[in-house]
Amino acid sequence: MDLQVSVSTKTHTFYVKGMHCHSCIVLTEGEIGDLPYVTRAKTSLITETIEVTGDFPFSSLDEIAQELTKSIEKHGYSLSLEKEEAKRHWSDFTIAIPIALIFIVGFVLLQKMGIVNLVSSDKVTFGTAFIIGVVASLSTCLAVVGGLLLSLSANYAKSGDAMKPQLMFHAGRLISFFILGGAIGLLGSAFQLTPAMNIIISIIIAVVMFILGMNLLDVFPWAKRFQFSPPKALSEKAMKATSLTHTIAPFLVGVATFFLPCGFTQSMQIYTLSTGSFLNGALTMSAFALGTLPVLALMSFGSLTIQPGKASRIFFKSAGIVVIVFAIFNLINSLVAAGIMPPLFTL
Repeated sequence: MDLQVSVSTKTHTFYVKGMHCHSCIVLTEGEIGDLPYVTRAKTSLITETIEVTGDFPFSSLDEIAQELTKSIEKHGYSLSLEKEEAKRHWSDFTIAIPIALIFIVGFVLLQKMGIVNLVSSDKVTFGTAFIIGVVASLSTCLAVVGGLLLSLSANYAKSGDAMKPQLMFHAGRLISFFILGGAIGLLGSAFQLTPAMNIIISIIIAVVMFILGMNLLDVFPWAKRFQFSPPKALSEKAMKATSLTHTIAPFLVGVATFFLPCGFTQSMQIYTLSTGSFLNGALTMSAFALGTLPVLALMSFGSLTIQPGKASRIFFKSAGIVVIVFAIFNLINSLVAAGIMPPLFTL
């Protein structure tokens, strides 16, 4: 397990408990890599391990694991020398399924009222984007952006200035989703997407959401191998920015969240490309960002934190079920639009 790098520098590999998506790679590498005695940290989502190189001022591997854990336990992770047997917690579904069904029924009612539109049309309304944002904020967004918020809060709390940085963070997030969402929509217009290409995009969105949902259930380890993620360098820079104390740093961190590895954000970005319009793209991504705002605001100004446990597992499983249903609806809708199958839903 140990590799001697120099006289005083060693590399150790530890198992990471709490891994579920690509954001976990960014958070664990970022937090542990910033420790003064660590020179390199490399996390693997597939093996759920982290390889840490440094000059460790501790006498045993157990002590190293415990000290490294202190930097990431606020995000719900812990390190160990032995791989723990994965617990699937199937009993959580007895609560998660009813919660998901309530949400889905509510979504269908909104569909009938014309507020949202996902099942029977190839056009995602702003109401739909908002609700998808709400779902995101209760699952992957809570882990990805929430991790940045916790790091940002801890950094600025030292100087006694907590309110202004948080406001700037949320402002940066909302403004960037409007401008960059519009830019993606404008980019789509340059390509003059054909109906066939729009159908392909819809199918891609369905696949991304299905894989995301399977991972949220946390009972199918193999699903982690198929997750999509943006260039890692973008995510790493976003994480590094949380350690800055410059006045504009919180705003830039908010902007950087547009590029974080969140499956929901990626799905909406892919859809936005098909709008072929700056305004529609901007409003779609803005509606999505507004949907995530209530929960993230509670993290900033309330007592909501990321804590591992039964409640968080049920949250993730409920969101996973909802996302899988959304993905199936979207896939069926795409196949109907392509003329491959007849309509199954008349919602």
